[in-house]
Amino acid sequence: MRRDTRELTITIQRLWKSTRPSLNGCDFRETVTVSPNIFWLLPLYSPPSPFIHFVTARLLLHLVCLQPLGKMGTRYKAVAFTFFLSSLFFSLAFSASDDGLLRIGLKKMKFDQNNRLAARLESKDADKLRATIRKYNFRGKYGESADTDIVALKNYMDAQYFGEIGIGTPPQKFTVIFDTGSSNLWVPSAKCYFSVPCFFHSKYKSSQSSTYKKNGKSAAIQYGTGAISGFFSEDNVKVGHLVVKNQEFIEATKEPGVTFLVAKFDGILGLGFKEISVGNSTPVWYNMVKQGLVREPVFSFWLNRDLKEEEGGQLVFGGVDQHHYIGKHTYVPVSQKGYWQFDMGDVLIDGKESGYCNGGCSAIADSGTSLFAGPTTVVAMINHAIGAAGVVSQECKAVVGQYGQMIIELLMAETEPKKVCSQVGLCTFDGTRGVSAGIESVVDEKDGKSSGLNDAMCSVCEMTVVWIQNQLRQNQTQERILNYVNELCERLPSPMGESAVDCATIPSMPTISFTIGGKVFDLSPAEYILKVGEGDEAQCISGFTGIDIPPPRGPLWILGDMFMGRYHTVFDFGKQRVGFAEAA
Repeated sequence: MRRDTRELTITIQRLWKSTRPSLNGCDFRETVTVSPNIFWLLPLYSPPSPFIHFVTARLLLHLVCLQPLGKMGTRYKAVAFTFFLSSLFFSLAFSASDDGLLRIGLKKMKFDQNNRLAARLESKDADKLRATIRKYNFRGKYGESADTDIVALKNYMDAQYFGEIGIGTPPQKFTVIFDTGSSNLWVPSAKCYFSVPCFFHSKYKSSQSSTYKKNGKSAAIQYGTGAISGFFSEDNVKVGHLVVKNQEFIEATKEPGVTFLVAKFDGILGLGFKEISVGNSTPVWYNMVKQGLVREPVFSFWLNRDLKEEEGGQLVFGGVDQHHYIGKHTYVPVSQKGYWQFDMGDVLIDGKESGYCNGGCSAIADSGTSLFAGPTTVVAMINHAIGAAGVVSQECKAVVGQYGQMIIELLMAETEPKKVCSQVGLCTFDGTRGVSAGIESVVDEKDGKSSGLNDAMCSVCEMTVVWIQNQLRQNQTQERILNYVNELCERLPSPMGESAVDCATIPSMPTISFTIGGKVFDLSPAEYILKVGEGDEAQCISGFTGIDIPPPRGPLWILGDMFMGRYHTVFDFGKQRVGFAEAA
């Protein structure tokens, strides 16, 4: 039962108890059987107020219980009541919009086996793409900022929240992901003839729109599991009741792979900065602000993580809905435009610092993915703490077995941690390179700081240094430290992005916390474990996946819907900042 239904039922029950003598013995249960018939009206005045619940409950009680209406059948009572309240609710809907906020209802869809199958089928292609990015510092087709490398790593298979927009006049409807981790709008084109996924989704037909304007410039966006390509067009885009005029968007004529075939969305509406927009296209959000369609240059997400409720949440344009959060927001400035990126502090595992981000980490708030993605070093520590299955790394075990004792001695002798691996001979530079799982940047190669080996040994060494530092701070013995690091070598994140956990152990798992703006944001096990399926067939997956972004962009965390569902998130375009508060 959704929250609105529960509140209205409670109000009816209270009124029934207080006015029962005057209701001719009417049974409260009959009222409840009628009330669900009018719940379709409730979203018109979202969020409902206690006053509206009181008025609705009192009218419903009298409609059902008092003569001569009491002689009517239950079905006719519901119909009569629905028509009676419709005028009231419509007027309330218009008055609610006087706050200047545009609320877009979001649909929530479960992450299912089809998504996992598609992810598996395309994992090899994704790995090839990642290897290309690491080697060539991929910058996209149009030579944009290197920011596009993170877009290229995105995999929308785990996306759960979708909304509806319209393109053209009259509007042609599309289901899209509102994605703060990219900046372009694209939908399938009617001219998509040879890609099978296009036949399973709504397609834009320019010939049916009176406001269409031809552009024709070619476009391509590379994602973690395939590229979409097509051409730019211009038309009006309807978001809620607002119409963005002359919006440039991509008509996709090629959507390769299984990912877009089984996807529950038609396209993507990017809410990132223009700096990462393919083709330097002006994002929809920029035009909403420029055309004066929103009260403030702010939008915010409230995501409903309650699996028992149908309501997915709301994306609010033009400001913040005070009913969506508790307390005050903690704001942090955007540190680098492109993504909604900000500086963050350390990651805590059961209240203890991991130590990895003491030198500084960055994070982006990304509504286009449900999971967390972060440095392999820390994700392995989290996997170990929550008992997640991982991938055994023989290179890791070899480094620990041969160099572990030496690394401990160097750290105890107060050797600068970033220089330890060069001193043991596994890296050929002075330690300025971050933990990057073998990633070499073009800049490093030009500066002569590349190891020249391009293998996993240097990166494994740097991970080992962080792990040993963590244990030394806890005053562990050398034997315990080496055992712990060896265990971590068996918990490295799967290249397929999945690390299974035992569903029965969820209650005993530790709290994982992120430090943002000096405040600690906690996540309980139920909030970072993804459950797939029901009953005995249910499978549980760690919400943490490994992704290593080299400096200067990284080390980087991507905080997806799991985080944004727990913490209401504000994207303040005007003041260039991101805010988080406990979600209502």
